[in-house]
Amino acid sequence: MHIEVVTLFPELIRAGLAEGVVGRALTGGLLRVGTEDPRSLATDLHRTVDDRPYGGGPGMVMKVEPLASAIRACAGRLPQGSPVIGLSAQGRPFTQQLARRLAGLPGMMLVAGRYEGIDQRVIDELFDEELSIGDYVVSGGELPALVVIDAVARLLPGVLGDAESAAQDSFGDGLLDWPQYTRPENWEGHVVPAVLQGGNHAEIRRWRLMQALGRTWQLRPDLLAARALSKEERALLDEYCAGAGIDPPR
Repeated sequence: MHIEVVTLFPELIRAGLAEGVVGRALTGGLLRVGTEDPRSLATDLHRTVDDRPYGGGPGMVMKVEPLASAIRACAGRLPQGSPVIGLSAQGRPFTQQLARRLAGLPGMMLVAGRYEGIDQRVIDELFDEELSIGDYVVSGGELPALVVIDAVARLLPGVLGDAESAAQDSFGDGLLDWPQYTRPENWEGHVVPAVLQGGNHAEIRRWRLMQALGRTWQLRPDLLAARALSKEERALLDEYCAGAGIDPPR
């Protein structure tokens, strides 16, 4: 997969991708990430990339010309079918479902805004969509771009050591993950659940599904509201709620 990032801080992107799963994907040739700095394409003496907003108000707005030039330069390096995606608080929420869709594409371009935002004409004419990583504000689009790249990269074939890892993550099937444990068996009186030590795979599967359903109901009930529970799942969730002393969904 080929990803291009339009950013005023290319070193921030490169540093964020140097380690971990994404770093290994880059080294192994499973992922390619390039950057384009609009400042390098500005034509005035001072390489200006921002200006005061029309209508007044605080802050500055990213200028049309250098940003559009950077987007077009990246587009020329990307394969056909690669969308232009802006990272913005106005975008639709980025979800695991969207990550899976993007992972199936040949490439994509991520545009990291700065200052008070991007001239709307760039958004209207050159963006295919806008994504938000949450209902909060950060200083620029670079960190959201890194979040999107990481979420997408780990879904690419061969990136994770175990192909099942991504499928079993939180949100992989619309549920939060079950609790995870490793050695030692007993830590300061807190013992690993016996079912995980018994080796009965059917019972382990049942316990994990019950925990995932219960956790999701307690922490993210909105996810369950969008899920049609099977008869088994409903019974397991009722069992979890009874054991936890909480009301099950109606």
